[in-house]
Amino acid sequence: MAQKVVTTYVDDLTGEESSEIATHSVLIDGAGVEIDLTDENYEKLLEILNPYLHADGARRIRGGAKAKGKPKDAGSKTDSSAIRAWAKENGFEVSNRGRVPAAVREAFETAR
Repeated sequence: MAQKVVTTYVDDLTGEESSEIATHSVLIDGAGVEIDLTDENYEKLLEILNPYLHADGARRIRGGAKAKGKPKDAGSKTDSSAIRAWAKENGFEVSNRGRVPAAVREAFETAR
């Protein structure tokens, strides 16, 4: 038996069908969603978020916009290695592996 599979891409905001749909990840306070949007609706989303994303105190986080699985947070490997390096330079005793103590993380954040 022959079978034909048709994939239809739909904008999650408008319900519009298009071959120009892309999936985008949005992460706020550690909770994320993936949303499929046309280029036009993605640009509208960026326009709305732009003042917040470029605020004076805004800091970029690592992990990539298309990261799958559990979002990276302040306890990520990259942050931990940077905190360890800072801690060693500033007289804190920290191990090379495992969880960085909360007091060291707090001192690192305060020093930034």
